Amino acid sequence: MKGDNNMRIAVTYLNNQIFQHFGKTQEFKIYETMNNEVIGSQILNTNGIGHGALAQYLANNNVEVLICGGLGNGAVNALNAAGIKVCAGVAGSVDEAVRKYLKGTLEYFETSNCNHHHDHHGEHACH
Repeated sequence: MKGDNNMRIAVTYLNNQIFQHFGKTQEFKIYETMNNEVIGSQILNTNGIGHGALAQYLANNNVEVLICGGLGNGAVNALNAAGIKVCAGVAGSVDEAVRKYLKGTLEYFETSNCNHHHDHHGEHACH
């Protein structure tokens, strides 16, 4: 964590909970933070952007950290390439997850936690 800088944190979002499939996220809640305190937030709609474009979408919105449920290796690689830290495997309240992250108490994975093949021909669960 940066400590004394501004930071933008994105969380996959559905009804105030962390949405569990990064690639199908319809909305992100974006938090503006300063000195490890939330100073503002907003909801961004992805307008149907899918898997591959989401990392660039977040980068274009100056996001530095992503908190999410499940995501695969391709998403992790794209996010890392965009300079976005991945905090995966998180569930529950979006606000609580961000508070824990800022306090340094959030438990998460920095790698893929979705170990299936993305063939995109059928439904699969990344939970």
